[in-house]
Amino acid sequence: MLTDFIEKRVALTTLGCKLNYAETSTIARKFQDQGFKKVRFGEEADIVVINTCSVTQQADRKCKLAIKKAIKSSPSAFVAVIGCYSQLKSEEISSIKGVDLVLGTKEKFRILEYIGKLDKHEYPEIYSCGIDAVSGFESSYSMSDRTRAFLKVQDGCDYQCTYCTIPLARGKSRNPEISEILKNAKKIASKGTKEIVLTGVNVGDFGRSTANSFLDLLHELDLVEGISRYRISSIEPNLLTPEIIRFVSTSKKFMPHFHIPLQSGCNEILKTMARRYKREVFSERIHLVKSEMPFACVGVDVITGFPGETDEYFSETFNFIEDLPVSYLHVFSYSERQNTKAADMDGKVSPMEKEQRSRKLIELSEVKRHTFYQSNLGKHSEILFESRAVQGMLLGFTSNYIKVETPASPGLINSIHTGKLTGISKLGNVSIELI
Repeated sequence: MLTDFIEKRVALTTLGCKLNYAETSTIARKFQDQGFKKVRFGEEADIVVINTCSVTQQADRKCKLAIKKAIKSSPSAFVAVIGCYSQLKSEEISSIKGVDLVLGTKEKFRILEYIGKLDKHEYPEIYSCGIDAVSGFESSYSMSDRTRAFLKVQDGCDYQCTYCTIPLARGKSRNPEISEILKNAKKIASKGTKEIVLTGVNVGDFGRSTANSFLDLLHELDLVEGISRYRISSIEPNLLTPEIIRFVSTSKKFMPHFHIPLQSGCNEILKTMARRYKREVFSERIHLVKSEMPFACVGVDVITGFPGETDEYFSETFNFIEDLPVSYLHVFSYSERQNTKAADMDGKVSPMEKEQRSRKLIELSEVKRHTFYQSNLGKHSEILFESRAVQGMLLGFTSNYIKVETPASPGLINSIHTGKLTGISKLGNVSIELI
């Protein structure tokens, strides 16, 4: 089998979340282990693999554009579409002329078993089981960026938020043994990577499969030699316990940076969304973070235009966030998804109103980020420099996730240095003086 694929070219692309990136990287290594040569997406290839997202209508559109781009750039290539969009809408994908293979959530990691000899198909083959049949955990981590790796620690979700299709696309919450995650963390460390981002669908739910807790995992990862930094990609406010917050505040490796989904600052909307907390719990967690780590960076997800969100309810959300000591927002307009309870709810918000509300929150985010950056000027921070430059400036991140810039110097890449934060640049980053 291996000799059949030596010098065959594979191009892969990822849409969506950090978890998808970790999984694509793992799938790419499977191809390389079988003799494939990895090329950039958009270059001529023998097989193109598109790992998809379906969290919003816009995500679906981006997936279709990526598929069409793959077919145009490599018209003779075998085109395989995998991931969440494939699980949810396999028939829709199969109607796109030029697609040869569609694999759902359970099947995507076995892609090499399905590709055959890479012959183009008149009609695409679809392999996608019911989501209730998805139970195993496939370990994954990314290694394409020497500075930072995404490490999958959990998959699936048992929450039933009324707007979300992730449980339908990825199945029930599950995780491996801590020992398996530690093994992958050590592999990442052996490659010289300095930072690991812990990823999953609902990482705070870690332990559902193994009778331990997310805090247990953090304690064990903290002991892995060779990794300088950890970040938690996103964690539900009800699962961000005081114990986790206090642990991060004393750890030298877990960075003072949290990304916490709020979705709405109105309790009536949170109830309709079937979120598992009230805004008072969210506020309590934010203030505890800032009391334990005054210069911690706190990012927040928020959805605008959910069914039933009146002007008054939106104002509640805006004012609630405005009063919180958070650092930036990720703003999403509500996107109706098939097979969700929210799709059948009354009180639809017009696209124009969604756009106006989103714009207000994006402007608030810019104010929050600027205020956060300003509050850190004059301070010294440990900075990890990345392997990319913009307009001659090398970029890096402080421990509390402030993007900084300094004149490009290859010797700084993938190294940690102390810098004094001196001002905000024209690019919107923070300028530094290396100490």
